[in-house]
Amino acid sequence: MNFKTMNKYKKLALSLVFDAFGYTSFLLPGLGELIDVIWAPISAWLMLKMYKGNTGKIAGAIVFIEEAMPGLDVIPTFTLMWLYSYVFTGQKEQIIEVNSK
Repeated sequence: MNFKTMNKYKKLALSLVFDAFGYTSFLLPGLGELIDVIWAPISAWLMLKMYKGNTGKIAGAIVFIEEAMPGLDVIPTFTLMWLYSYVFTGQKEQIIEVNSK
């Protein structure tokens, strides 16, 4: 999946899906913590790929800690990062031009 060329609304949809998946640990008592152990590094990697630079690195660390710590799964980290990137800081959607040579 190429996050560089993805528009911001597709990123929002994916953020909602990833946050919803993080909530599944509440649905499976006992097994939920095992899911969190597996999901924490995956979610950190996804966050790093979705958002580049220092912002993505910080968000990746935050989502890893949030998923790894019991009881913090209720925080919609991916959605909050999207809001930070596209609403609060006013980042424009990046358009990548392909030069044909």
